[in-house]
Amino acid sequence: MSTPPGLLSFMKTIFLILLILSLSACSLPSNSPSASTVTPEVSVTQTSVEPSPEPTVTATQVPLAALVNGEGILLSDYEAELQRYQAAQEDTRSQLDPKQVHQTVLESLIDDLLLSQAARGKGYVVSDADLDAHIDELSQQIGGDEKLQEWQQANYYTSDSFRAAIRCSMESAWYREQISATVPENVEQVHARQILVFDADLAQEIHSKLDSGADFATLAEMYDPVTKGDLGWFPHGYLLLPPIEEAAFNLLAGQYSQVIETDYGYHIIQVIDRQERYPLSVDARNVLVRKALEDWVTERRTQSQVQILIN
Repeated sequence: MSTPPGLLSFMKTIFLILLILSLSACSLPSNSPSASTVTPEVSVTQTSVEPSPEPTVTATQVPLAALVNGEGILLSDYEAELQRYQAAQEDTRSQLDPKQVHQTVLESLIDDLLLSQAARGKGYVVSDADLDAHIDELSQQIGGDEKLQEWQQANYYTSDSFRAAIRCSMESAWYREQISATVPENVEQVHARQILVFDADLAQEIHSKLDSGADFATLAEMYDPVTKGDLGWFPHGYLLLPPIEEAAFNLLAGQYSQVIETDYGYHIIQVIDRQERYPLSVDARNVLVRKALEDWVTERRTQSQVQILIN
């Protein structure tokens, strides 16, 4: 059955809202009563001497996908998140290896749980009142409770799993902000430009011209009339090509590098200026924040007990 146009429009709206929230599945402590269901097992064996034994009750653990420092990621939450991820990939027509998709989804849930645990460890608490207020705000933004319920059903959420996901997203988002705050606004940066060509002999020829006194800016504009080879200001850890960044930070203002070979071609770098403390651009700061998050997760994993319970 096709999706009604109104619902489709709504789904796109709320998807964008929740994407900003980095919504993730929640978890339950593996030893929590709410993490298990109770199944009565009744023994009916009788003899002529003894009465039937009383029914015995045992706790059956809810299936888990992983355990992270004693907290479980529910298998049902993992499977629902997997369905959401796969649906998003279908929309973008991406072709990914199924095994890689499963790993990506589970790793993301583990990372979010580590952030959530860290937030709680720092005393950040999402009360039921805070959670209700946040969900009410979301509901108002997308047109009411009925539309929110429609979206939950279309995206494999139950009411309980949605609340748990929102709670976890609030916790992990709070701790992301704490990590982000550790990245300073002003850091050491260089302003550089480059000459980039795709032939090794030509690169050496250009370098010889520079050694003979040719103007770097003039040659840079000759080979890149649009940007004139300007790389702008950038800090450590920003460029996608570490050899270029390393060369730039080893030069003084006005100096240029030897020919540097990368997968993109042959580069000659000149530093225009450098400052010990220079304001980060929005893009550069986002890159450094993302790197700080990745470094935090990597370190946190070495300090954590993570047990994968699915193949």
